[in-house]
Amino acid sequence: MSQAFVREGDHQDLQDIAPTVTALVAFLTNENGGIRVYEKKQIKGAHGDIVHVMSNGLGYKVNSDSKWEVE
Repeated sequence: MSQAFVREGDHQDLQDIAPTVTALVAFLTNENGGIRVYEKKQIKGAHGDIVHVMSNGLGYKVNSDSKWEVE
């Protein structure tokens, strides 16, 4: 089935998912057309937070509001 048609209310943004790596992986894999995205490594961010470097080439962290954001 084509993913071109999304029912109203089905779209999620990065900030809408739970602040867990499992939820992040599921979200990014879905956004990547089903091709698995995985965590490559964790590094310490500029403010002492954990940045999860993913196989899509981006780093993600949980902010002070418990929401994911791109580092």
